[in-house]
Amino acid sequence: MKPAPFAYRRPETVEEALEALAREPGAKVLAGGQSLVPLLSMRLASPGTLVDVNRLPGLDQVTVSDDEVRVGALVRHADLLAHAPAGERQPLLAMALAHVAHATIRNRGTTVGSIVHADAAAEMPTVLALLGGSVEVASVRGRRTIAAADLFAGPLESTIAADELALSAGFPVLGPGEGVGFAEVARRHGDYALCGVAGLVRVEDDAVTEARLGYLSVADVPTVVDVTGCDPAEAAARALERIEPGDDIHASAAYRAQLVKVLTRRVLTAATDDARSRDARRTG
Repeated sequence: MKPAPFAYRRPETVEEALEALAREPGAKVLAGGQSLVPLLSMRLASPGTLVDVNRLPGLDQVTVSDDEVRVGALVRHADLLAHAPAGERQPLLAMALAHVAHATIRNRGTTVGSIVHADAAAEMPTVLALLGGSVEVASVRGRRTIAAADLFAGPLESTIAADELALSAGFPVLGPGEGVGFAEVARRHGDYALCGVAGLVRVEDDAVTEARLGYLSVADVPTVVDVTGCDPAEAAARALERIEPGDDIHASAAYRAQLVKVLTRRVLTAATDDARSRDARRTG
């Protein structure tokens, strides 16, 4: 199918983009287009206007500070994956990005675009939620920062207003004594996962003081579960108290629940080992 007719705007500045979004209700932002274009082609989305932000200056940068990795709205998945300082300060980014779709999609798709698309089957919304990151947005009314905990409202639904433009996303860096892990199962590498789990663990004096796990493809929104004090088997049981995996043509609910159990154990163990290893190197 072909998209329904739409008007096309290609602003040169952020201010022009914000004015276009304010002036034309129902307009959609086009950045990488790897989620939006298929929706247009299948006529699952029919906006009156597309606002192409690919010429906006200053949104294609990755900046790394002592506190966070900040990713501009036009940074492609592949560029973030190849960004060594970002991967060093927050290794969960590279772990998850390696599972995002296929190379051609990573070359064009943007990390911020994936986050604001709010697909609970995608990797990067879950990573942002697990790490407690945030998204900076702007409109003609001003700028604001939305914490990840307040960002995902429902299936493919975020709390970003229709006239707001996402400018960047911030991912907290790995702190002292922290380690991470990531695993997912898909029918083919690069396909949407049947289930995926990201983990963040903090240790102190070799004891686990905090453990959280983020789940993708098993709930309507990215879901974070606090499993502090749980052994891997207990953590899987706690996760399934929060998550009720559904079924579709690719997997039954029972199979997805089994994947939650297996991947929870695997990722919690890996993240704990990673935290202990990093802490030993730091204090050793």
